[in-house]
Amino acid sequence: MNVLTTKVRAQILTILVEGMGINAACRVTGVSKNTVLKLLADVGSACAAYQDRVMRNLPCKRVQCDEIWAFVGMKQKNVPAALKDVFGIGDVYTWTSIDADTKLIPAWLVGTRTAKCAKLFVSDLASRLANRVQLTTDGYKPYLNAVDDAFGAEIDYAMLVKIYGTPTGNKTERRYSPGDCCSAIKGTVTGNPEEGHISTSFVERANLTMRMHMRRFTRLTNAFSKKVENHAHAVALNFMFYNFCKIHLSLRVTPAMEAKISDHVWSMEEVVMMADTMPKKVVTENIST
Repeated sequence: MNVLTTKVRAQILTILVEGMGINAACRVTGVSKNTVLKLLADVGSACAAYQDRVMRNLPCKRVQCDEIWAFVGMKQKNVPAALKDVFGIGDVYTWTSIDADTKLIPAWLVGTRTAKCAKLFVSDLASRLANRVQLTTDGYKPYLNAVDDAFGAEIDYAMLVKIYGTPTGNKTERRYSPGDCCSAIKGTVTGNPEEGHISTSFVERANLTMRMHMRRFTRLTNAFSKKVENHAHAVALNFMFYNFCKIHLSLRVTPAMEAKISDHVWSMEEVVMMADTMPKKVVTENIST
């Protein structure tokens, strides 16, 4: 059986994390689609397992959380009645967090926008933090119980609720343009959060970076995920690239280096070799129904 070299596998993964789709990666490298998908699954699983292990006792101080929408298989409005309640068909949300100081993505979860996933995500986030933090989320109500269950009173927690107006312009422009943000309401929920740091700007910008670096998150294309497992693999690979390989312009180092969980900028070849040495039995996914 022919085995791709580390250099070729690194090239394929670099193409994927820079925003190209699976089919484009096949055309550029001359590798079959099944091989590219197998590589994504193997490396994505290993990236999820590695980050789950090293993202512990993190020195984060100001954390922001948000959810980013995507869909798998088909748009939610096109899902047949028999599959309406099947996870992985239609709407899929990725719950994300970011440390405002180190720009590290410490925790994420691929799931649905439900109270159950909110609790799983926030509980996982809490287990990775070493100190009391200031947390900011949007106004999604399930965060309230989730944060209370995971942190209790040991947190400075605030919500930022943004009020949007009706998009202006013609029908086409209104369909694809978000409404203008008219105002933002800051509210303290627990503890004593500093008002000047009540913000979700960093996590919203990180979500935009996700859309730019993963073709399956791009709106209005046919590059969407066809299987939720591949969706989760791509997310794990993207965060490995973001945390360990990509130098953040404002930091001049990677987020992992800033957070002191890495001492150098990883190359994609190192990611491939890490995946090769990762025991298959410990591979996990940040995915939940």
